[in-house]
Amino acid sequence: MKNQILIYLISVLLFFSCDAEKREGIDFDKWGSYWYNGEAEISAFDLKQYRYGESREGEAVLIFVTEDLSKKKQVKLDNPQDAGRDAVKVLKLNMTKSFTTGIYPYSMMLSVFSPVYQATSALKLTASSQEWCGQSFTQMNLNGNSYKGKLFSYFEEENDNTFTVDAIAEDHLWNLIRLGPEQLPLGEHELIPGLLEQRFSHITPAAQNALLRINRLDNRYDELEVDYISYNRTLKIHFEREFPYQIVAFEEIRVLENGTEEVSRGERKSVRQIDYWNKNKSEDTRLRKELQLNP
Repeated sequence: MKNQILIYLISVLLFFSCDAEKREGIDFDKWGSYWYNGEAEISAFDLKQYRYGESREGEAVLIFVTEDLSKKKQVKLDNPQDAGRDAVKVLKLNMTKSFTTGIYPYSMMLSVFSPVYQATSALKLTASSQEWCGQSFTQMNLNGNSYKGKLFSYFEEENDNTFTVDAIAEDHLWNLIRLGPEQLPLGEHELIPGLLEQRFSHITPAAQNALLRINRLDNRYDELEVDYISYNRTLKIHFEREFPYQIVAFEEIRVLENGTEEVSRGERKSVRQIDYWNKNKSEDTRLRKELQLNP
């Protein structure tokens, strides 16, 4: 715990000593009391995922945690206290989705690394998908104001491909909610649709016009609605209005050419903070039951 606080203070000092634009509107003392406690926040969701024209039952897990990223290499630092200005404090989201189509399973994972103190887009995003037909992997690295991306796929149409795109990553929005909803870029913007969504559409990541708004659901919850103008897809993320703005549900709506709507949903069933990387003994499997995770 003391080491976490020390690293946090060093990160703050280094940030204010450089020229990066500061992220405004966040009470970092309050924010840090939740996110710099040496634990990750894990939330499990019942998932209904549309694939091949049918709704499939499965499970999604959202893991939010802070860590130190190398600005130069864009990888997690082993010794951030020795990295100087190369160390960037990020909020990392790891999202997993697992479901079965007929006889064979899908296992998907997304990682998003968003700077805590710098008002920039996510520095790095990766996504992978594994199923019995094969596997695919996508990575995007922020280079100036645009992303340099690589896609490795077993599909001939996609093959191994590189791309460049100048837009906000949709996947970055999940982290902005957790940093503080006031960080969200509301109104009309160009977005890069989610990388896991890209594994379903097989469209090369590119800028798409979208309208972003926050809807009030009730006295406790708000909703971020991302409505793509020409992409025929809508993303809705439900979150608590009060800090730490926990995410409680999400919904993805795809409209097919014939007007049919395919609606995928995630409903939260558990949440807790835990240093999961230290819970790798056989006796720790009890924690999966506490989180209501599937066997």
